[in-house]
Amino acid sequence: MLQYNLPRNLPSADELPDSDETPVDNELQELIPGLLKAILLILWSSRMDWFFGIDMGIYYHPDKPAIVPDAFLSLGVERFYDEELRPSYVVWDENVMPLFVLEVVSQNYRKEYTTKLEEYQALGVLYYVIYSSRRRRKPRLEVHKLVNGKYELQSGNPVWMPEIGLGIGCERGNYSGVTREWLYWYDADGKRYLTPEEQVKQEAQRAEQLEQRAQQLDRRAQQLDRRAQQLAQRLRELGVDPDNLN
Repeated sequence: MLQYNLPRNLPSADELPDSDETPVDNELQELIPGLLKAILLILWSSRMDWFFGIDMGIYYHPDKPAIVPDAFLSLGVERFYDEELRPSYVVWDENVMPLFVLEVVSQNYRKEYTTKLEEYQALGVLYYVIYSSRRRRKPRLEVHKLVNGKYELQSGNPVWMPEIGLGIGCERGNYSGVTREWLYWYDADGKRYLTPEEQVKQEAQRAEQLEQRAQQLDRRAQQLDRRAQQLAQRLRELGVDPDNLN
């Protein structure tokens, strides 16, 4: 259970603002987290112990403003707060600090590599992930892991996160009708998990293959039946009753 010094009589999530009212300044800040959540909703459909928030405030102290990352993931929490769902993520109610935070850098730099990194480090967020599609000389995807209280940049693409049981990486693909580089989840062997659209296409292809296989088997059965009839006719011509051969 999360333990740190807080005042008494803490407000609940319903009493706190559910947004900082700052609009996103790049559509990717919505689409990239949205894709990651869409994959999780299928991958972890039977699990009820996780929450993936998008552009949602994380309250860690009642007297300080919420931090609003582009996305975050918590494990060991209720997936659904109640039928109204979570208005925000309140650490002293959840008793769990997010394990994973994602910031998507837009053309309006928001101190993702400096101030925010220091804030998430101080809060004890295990993985801080930064993605910037505009970078040319440096990696567009950075995965920072908290080691002994300090963030260490992890190497590779994708990067495996054993505490979460997922890898995070980037590659070109198509989502929402847009072909570009996207962030995806990966398994321990570096195999990318399919998007919902890809899974639908895969199932459709499997169904088509099964239908083709069934048609082939039906044609084969018809061929065997014709051969059996031809053989029976030949036996009759030779004066042999095929019904008596059994």
